[in-house]
Amino acid sequence: MKESEVCVSIKNVSKSFGKHQVLKDINLDINEGEIFGLLGPSGAGKTTLVKELAGLDEPSKGENYLFHEKMPSLNLIKRIGYMAQSDALYEELSAKENLQFFSELYGLKGQKQAQRIEEVMELVKLSGDITKLVSNYSGGMKRRLSLAIALLHEPELLILDEPTVGIDPVLRKSIWKAFSDLKAQGKTLIVTTHVMDEADKCDRLGLIRDGKLIAVGTPEELKKQTNSVTIEEAFLVFGGVER
Repeated sequence: MKESEVCVSIKNVSKSFGKHQVLKDINLDINEGEIFGLLGPSGAGKTTLVKELAGLDEPSKGENYLFHEKMPSLNLIKRIGYMAQSDALYEELSAKENLQFFSELYGLKGQKQAQRIEEVMELVKLSGDITKLVSNYSGGMKRRLSLAIALLHEPELLILDEPTVGIDPVLRKSIWKAFSDLKAQGKTLIVTTHVMDEADKCDRLGLIRDGKLIAVGTPEELKKQTNSVTIEEAFLVFGGVER
């Protein structure tokens, strides 16, 4: 693979909190323009890893590179869109005020700001609720607003930590359609999930269990290697669990 095609490079990354090791010697390359899924149960280490990629934490050992630059790096903040597992929203403000606040942090002003706010709210199907206080939003609406904020500055790399938790199946489908559209624009997406049908929508998957990367490949490759019908079965085989 040509060096220029690699967008994210994780090299020998381990992370410990005290005596508890959360990530164990992870090596992984993620390519430009792909939807890469990190699949694993809660507590497997997915959130710790994506926080490092977003520059919010550092590994105990090893190095993370985004666009061939070592993280964390302030230079890269504008090139990354990050959606955390818990919504970082100002509940006492309206959705529009939240979007204006975050877009100003990214340097969006005037007509460009108004245009992007309109576009992202349309994308997440919240245009009709833009003046509503966030405290009056449901959990699913807050997830969608968090996604809209992550997309505001048109980042090249989107890091999304369980973006569809609490979102109904119809909207989940439309959000995955939006992910495909972003990929078609050349964006790279990293999506953590423990939902098996979402895993099948990714171009490639990294299976994580107990802080270890146990397999990497396309959904079809992983199923074929384990003689499995579903990703869930493949995960159990790679994890050494009897089917």
